[in-house]
Amino acid sequence: MSDEESTEYYTLLCDDPSHEAVLIDCGARELDVIRAVRKVTGLSLWHSRVLARQAPVALLEGLSAYRAQSAVAVLQSAGARAEWRQEPEPGERATPSP
Repeated sequence: MSDEESTEYYTLLCDDPSHEAVLIDCGARELDVIRAVRKVTGLSLWHSRVLARQAPVALLEGLSAYRAQSAVAVLQSAGARAEWRQEPEPGERATPSP
């Protein structure tokens, strides 16, 4: 490469930012929701119960939009109030939802 040629570098950005599945509330069917938490997280039943009782809590992070939507669908079918949202960028503060 000669001195007259220059090399350009580009930073590629991911088109699909990471998402998270958030358990908002267990609802009336707590045992069904605990089982759903276990199914989507792969945790033990005891850890799933502890996590479900800490709601609102982010259950899974770093997911694609499709996987986050799928996890939320499993939780909602068990009677939970759950949502998926885009993770905030580093340095960006997330505002809690009402």
